[in-house]
Amino acid sequence: MLEPGARSKSRERRTMSVLNSAIPEQNVPRKLVVKAHVSVPQMENAPARILLNEDDFVSMLYLERRRAERTQKRFVLMLVDLGTVAANEQKIRTTQKIVAGLSDATRETDITGWYVENSIIGVIGTELGGATPKLIQERFLEKLRGALESAIGKDQASRIFVSFHFFPKEIGDDDQGQSANNALYPELGRREERKRFALGLKRVIDIVGSSAALLCSAPLLMVIAAAIKLTSKGPVLFRQERLGQYGKKFKVLKFRSMHTNCDSTIHEAYVNQFITGKVDGSATANSNKPVFKIQADPRITKVGHFLRKTSLDEVPQFWNVLVGEMSLVGPRPPVTYEYRSYLVWHRRRVLESKPGITGLWQVKGRSRICFEDMVRLDLKYARTWSLWLDLKILLQTPGAVLMGEGAH
Repeated sequence: MLEPGARSKSRERRTMSVLNSAIPEQNVPRKLVVKAHVSVPQMENAPARILLNEDDFVSMLYLERRRAERTQKRFVLMLVDLGTVAANEQKIRTTQKIVAGLSDATRETDITGWYVENSIIGVIGTELGGATPKLIQERFLEKLRGALESAIGKDQASRIFVSFHFFPKEIGDDDQGQSANNALYPELGRREERKRFALGLKRVIDIVGSSAALLCSAPLLMVIAAAIKLTSKGPVLFRQERLGQYGKKFKVLKFRSMHTNCDSTIHEAYVNQFITGKVDGSATANSNKPVFKIQADPRITKVGHFLRKTSLDEVPQFWNVLVGEMSLVGPRPPVTYEYRSYLVWHRRRVLESKPGITGLWQVKGRSRICFEDMVRLDLKYARTWSLWLDLKILLQTPGAVLMGEGAH
């Protein structure tokens, strides 16, 4: 609550001073530079609160995510949408009062800055302990409501929208936890904006390449379909729910390589052990190199063995590429139960790139690479992506398929 008299005026002058130095001019270009979050003691022994600009705050949010991935300690991103509250001639003064209210409602160690310049203020709260998300929201809203009503009045305070975004997000059994919270990854949207033209060309290549592949392979597709139908009961195509970019669900298409009505328990158990590093790569009869794949899987048909060995079972996925659910090049899309076993840093592989038919993993050994190395390759692809890299991977893929290296 704001106190009356001289103390209130003193606090307002301090807040105004901080804001005048922290809010950048609209016409000054901003660089993505991380600045130290420093509190400078005042005469009354009260620390000044720094309101970071948008670039600096996004950088700090990125660093907090990476720290949370390593330490497994949660943090919360609180977004305060000013809406139309500060959209008038009193904008600067009203914003100063809102920031003063936020300063009263948050801890000195919380990081405050512009999530969207002059529109949405973000607060990063760390060291949450064992408090539940519901309790954290209730306590913060109670403190913030009182501070804002005192600072700008009850009517204006009621028009401010506050949202909470916890990281890492818990994955529940209701399957709602797979979808990524984009609010926690603002830099990804920025990156896509910077590479809009290149990503547009990538989509054109996907459309042209997948259309050509489907047309040219049509006779082969009919032969494979006939072989599947004549040798085992069931449909020709196998549809499986996978997770695309940002955890968006879609149905991936494959030629059926297994008997129908197979129990997925075997694969689920293996995937969980594989991801947690409890599977040692076993050598095959044809090679002494390790293979991280189920050997002699009884669910696979005779035709299915051939299709998997030659990767022909994945040809129908060119349709997924054509409709925009996948790309020619990108990480392989995981199944839901696979994603549940991921560590926090593993989840980035389904965030930073659209899934693809081929990728660095496929041309670097496929099943001969352990899971964490596969994830590192996917993250390397997203970090260093370019059209030239896609072209190199596409050119290397036919050789990898013909060699059958790591294919099972």
